[in-house]
Amino acid sequence: MEPTTPTKLEYYDQMSKLQSKATLLSYFKGDDGREALILDSTIFHPQGGGQPSDTGFISIANSNHRFCVQDVRSKDGVVFHYGVAENSSRESELEQGKGKEVSLQVDESRRRLNSRLHSAGHLLDICMRNVGLGHLEPGKCYHFPDGPFVEYKGTIPPNELQSKQRELEMEVNALISKGGKVYATLLPYEEAAELCGGSLPDYIPQGSNPRIIKLGDNPGCPCGGTHVSDVSEITSLKVSQIRTKKGMAKVFYSIGT
Repeated sequence: MEPTTPTKLEYYDQMSKLQSKATLLSYFKGDDGREALILDSTIFHPQGGGQPSDTGFISIANSNHRFCVQDVRSKDGVVFHYGVAENSSRESELEQGKGKEVSLQVDESRRRLNSRLHSAGHLLDICMRNVGLGHLEPGKCYHFPDGPFVEYKGTIPPNELQSKQRELEMEVNALISKGGKVYATLLPYEEAAELCGGSLPDYIPQGSNPRIIKLGDNPGCPCGGTHVSDVSEITSLKVSQIRTKKGMAKVFYSIGT
């Protein structure tokens, strides 16, 4: 693989965009045998931030050849599109395709599901404060369809678990019913902090321009993922369980169809 500049992330400000054009910079097979494409820009979201990657297709212009994107990862700002050529006998087109235009097509149903799950996780964060659990500090998040959850540092008294579970579910669904436009923007550090309730997480360096997600009238939050265009698109949310263990609280949830 040749050195290259960071990949331009088109989904950063166009989260609903599912088709685009880009330039093929590199095609190679990694040490693990997987084929990968590097482009100058992409609408494919790489796995990260608790969100699974997009899948879909990349096609070389003026060709019937398609590359099936099965996994997307990012390293040092460069996005790697892993997958397989639909017709292995035509891999040479990819090898000789440096500098050519390619067409990108993201799987709409997978993107929509991932965006709904991710957005629902942010709403849970917002509503934790509304039900008196704002003292808990955010930890890990897992917005994958097979068992999404958000995790917090701190505990909830055992006798309050069921009541807080019910309150949290009611609060989130009230916000979903209300709806509200969702947008992403890059902001100077001080403006971003103000939009997020007065402060930003320690991992965001001062002086930077973080990407902030705003869901309706609620406080914003720093995030690099994809989201719904309106809060109402989440449809509904079920808090299936709140579990506390070793100083951590996990909120497990699912969303409606």
